[in-house]
Amino acid sequence: MAVRHRLITASPQTVWAVLADGDRYAEWVVGTSDSTPLRGRWPDKGAAITYEVRLGPARLTNETVVRRCEEGTALELEAHAGWLGTARIAIELRPWGEHCLVIVDEHPLRGVGGTLHTVGTEALIQLRHRAMLPRLAKVCEGDAERREHGAESHAGANIGPAESGHA
Repeated sequence: MAVRHRLITASPQTVWAVLADGDRYAEWVVGTSDSTPLRGRWPDKGAAITYEVRLGPARLTNETVVRRCEEGTALELEAHAGWLGTARIAIELRPWGEHCLVIVDEHPLRGVGGTLHTVGTEALIQLRHRAMLPRLAKVCEGDAERREHGAESHAGANIGPAESGHA
């Protein structure tokens, strides 16, 4: 199985907020150019998003379905890839101090991909994860930084003349 992990310097809550927003899927999933809700309320079990994959001039539309969701800690998805079949993608979040350890476990599940699953397939999935996890980290860490700076700006805005040393 293609298992990979990454320490993200953001809280598990911040990482979960990104994973729980189906509209943001394309921001961190490699190969995806757009995502929109398809049915249900993401990331509830059974909810689905549709996404587009662009390969040069070709555009493929597929969907990803939530198969298991434990709010804040685990999200398991089944990604449909047309004639290739489906893949199981399990994402686990673990608190690591004030940060978040993200563990992704992906493998072909059904169809041609599941039947012809080889060491080569595993290598391709590992390459995909090497690109995907840094993208997820960048999105989450950017959100955490914006939230932190927004809170500082907001807190500074509440300082009156007496507190700021100006009279």
